[in-house]
Amino acid sequence: MACAVSTEPAVAPFDLDAAWRLAPQVQVRPERFGALLYHFGTRQLSFLKSPALLTVVRGLAAQPTARAACQEADVPDAQLPSYRRALGTLAAAQMICRREVA
Repeated sequence: MACAVSTEPAVAPFDLDAAWRLAPQVQVRPERFGALLYHFGTRQLSFLKSPALLTVVRGLAAQPTARAACQEADVPDAQLPSYRRALGTLAAAQMICRREVA
């Protein structure tokens, strides 16, 4: 029988078709495994566990949508659900934020 109560925080579904960018207070430190992200406002540290995810995060501001950033980084369609979850976690942690489209 499944547990009715979860200890996992609820993360809103991430919109791959919206415009996103790295939050202004976030610093990126590339590493062999991917990168470390540090938010100077919340003092939170996040790990990007792959260089490909770092490429997506860095490409967010230059692409019209997060989906386009994934495509530009050569993320296979079969892996989009994993990237959507990872980007959703980054958005919930305020590491990335929506960007206004002019």
